[in-house]
Amino acid sequence: MGKPTGFLEYTRREDTCRDPAERVHDWEEFHLPLPEELRRQQGARCMNCGVPFCQTGMMYEGKTFGCPLHNLIPEWNDMILSGNWGHALSRLLKANNFPEFTGRVCPAPCEHACICGIYGDAITIRDNELSIIEEAFAVGRVRHRRPPQWSGKKVCVVGSGPAGLAAADQLNHRGHLVTVVERAEKPGGLLMYGIPNMKLPKDVVQRRIDLMTDEGVTFVCGLDASNKATAKRLLREYDAVLLCCGAGEPRPLGLDTKGVTGVCYGTEYLKSAVERAQFGKQETAVPSAAGLDVVIIGTGDTASDCVATALRQGCRSVTQLVRRPRTDYLDPRGQLPADYAHQEAQAVTGRDPRRFGVQVQSLVTGENGALTGVVTTEGDTLPCQLLIGATGFAGCEQSVCDAFGVESDRTVRTAPGSYAASVEKVFAAGDMRRGQSLVVWAIAEGRSAAAEVDQYLVGYTNLKRSV
Repeated sequence: MGKPTGFLEYTRREDTCRDPAERVHDWEEFHLPLPEELRRQQGARCMNCGVPFCQTGMMYEGKTFGCPLHNLIPEWNDMILSGNWGHALSRLLKANNFPEFTGRVCPAPCEHACICGIYGDAITIRDNELSIIEEAFAVGRVRHRRPPQWSGKKVCVVGSGPAGLAAADQLNHRGHLVTVVERAEKPGGLLMYGIPNMKLPKDVVQRRIDLMTDEGVTFVCGLDASNKATAKRLLREYDAVLLCCGAGEPRPLGLDTKGVTGVCYGTEYLKSAVERAQFGKQETAVPSAAGLDVVIIGTGDTASDCVATALRQGCRSVTQLVRRPRTDYLDPRGQLPADYAHQEAQAVTGRDPRRFGVQVQSLVTGENGALTGVVTTEGDTLPCQLLIGATGFAGCEQSVCDAFGVESDRTVRTAPGSYAASVEKVFAAGDMRRGQSLVVWAIAEGRSAAAEVDQYLVGYTNLKRSV
């Protein structure tokens, strides 16, 4: 503990943000880093607790409590205080393969477990984490690390989201020949297509992909492993196959949408928006929200990202319908938290886009089944030409499970504490095994599955399981 009185002397200072009214006109990242002196003060606030609950990583009352990766948080906070950025990086990378991702999109369960937050404000753990890795990239401290020798074992990772990338990174550093198969045009999965650029810039994702490629990982895009012939070939050619295809099956909206145009799910909408704005694709599965009245069903990060995206595309109006009452979302001070998207909607439209305790009861359509409005459970009709369902996911897509012949229900079935599927040399990790969860859990699952795959391949492992 470099400064025992730091938590008493300094107040919490989060990374600053660009003005909401300004940033809605572009897709650039809206967080701005603190100057180094202020960042070192934030590191000084860490109390170096005897029992650092911030790095426990457990489920408590149905919620994630502490960091599932067991990040060495007090250690690298102390290194920030002392200005030893190189040592801070080495401690950070001990537990987290991709702090540039978690430092931007993780909801920071570590901060909810921070002892300093009991009577005051928690440490800015997520912002501190991001500052370490971005400083390292900026000064060239992050260098490729090729394994000293190769094992000769070949591993195929199916899916290039956070779980697949984490597993591939771990297995590659153990000396195995790793190929990552992705059905989309670009690798990155949820990181590339499911999170808007202003929250996670795509050049940040590509930067990591390029580094992994330089270290020896092979990426093959445009290959759909749900094809049974492809699955058989992968099983034949590789010593182990790890399925990390996510839990992308959307939860049904419960509405009669047959023959209706203008209805989509959140992930479809966000992917199309990324393809348009970042990759210049003109023809996408879901049209732009430009000039449309948009209604979004659901709460959580996906719904907020849809609000922010619709605003940037120039929608005529945006309304977010939340099933539960407003009182369920109040913080301990009795205030209603507003995330970045709600702040932007307030700046553009002059109101919070959320309506609580209300849902869509039925759809109103015009000629040729085009959506024109939605009738709510409160009896009013909202103009709507684009209805987006962001109500979560029902589980993994069954087509990949069927192609590899693994047992599954909502997720791939594995034995308790194991990542091995029901088929020899096939493993599963991430949301595909766990169900819909956080990026940090996906990385933790990928690291843990890599340890089991490594044990399977060579009879022992020195990789540590996160979960």
